[in-house]
Amino acid sequence: MTLAELNEVTRWLDLAGVFACAILGGAVARRVGLDLVGYLVVGIASGLGGGMIRDVLLQAGPPVALTDYAYLPTACAGALIPFIAHFSEDAWNRVFAALDATVIGLWAVTGAQKALAADLNWMAAVLLGVITAVGGGAVRDLMLRRIPAILGGNGLYASVAALSALILVVSVYLHAPVIGIIAGITVSLVVRMASIRFGWGLPTGLDWQPRSGLAKVWRRRTPWLRRPRRRRTDQGADPDQSADN
Repeated sequence: MTLAELNEVTRWLDLAGVFACAILGGAVARRVGLDLVGYLVVGIASGLGGGMIRDVLLQAGPPVALTDYAYLPTACAGALIPFIAHFSEDAWNRVFAALDATVIGLWAVTGAQKALAADLNWMAAVLLGVITAVGGGAVRDLMLRRIPAILGGNGLYASVAALSALILVVSVYLHAPVIGIIAGITVSLVVRMASIRFGWGLPTGLDWQPRSGLAKVWRRRTPWLRRPRRRRTDQGADPDQSADN
């Protein structure tokens, strides 16, 4: 695949991510009861936020969302789908989860590919892949005064984006970018959905607190440290010493 063909594939993947993430923004706007303008604003921020942050960091001219005519209409179209369509809450939850998992992979591979195209190293490519994947959702959640999903508490998220971006980077170095794109998106979908289904997640701070984690292991391995301390009598003498006297 030539560089021009790879850039064209990246553009279409980018647009697919914009569309899917705008749908997610519209679904969130539907849940909180916003009006039409709210759907559009939240959908556009969700669909274009991550890519615009990525392009600003790349410093390769204006963000592509401002120079390519297809981006803004795509985001608006995605935001309007939840406004027009009527599904049950359970159906929206299933669609939201599947789209979210797909968007993470789409954004991660496109962000990493654009970073590599700008001659950045592999660590920068993985970082920009993660920022692209989670940026729009973080902007959306902050607008609605919610805790961004990247901060945890909802299954694997940023770690999945990092894995997808890393797969793309390794595949590009092996001269197989198409395989990396397909594998990155597939892995994101499978791992993210599995984390939601089985409740997988990274450990929280409480999991590592001494009283709830390490101390239990330490006490099991050092039982001699748990011997009860001897109490002194009212006179302050040790009971064993008093008996000997």
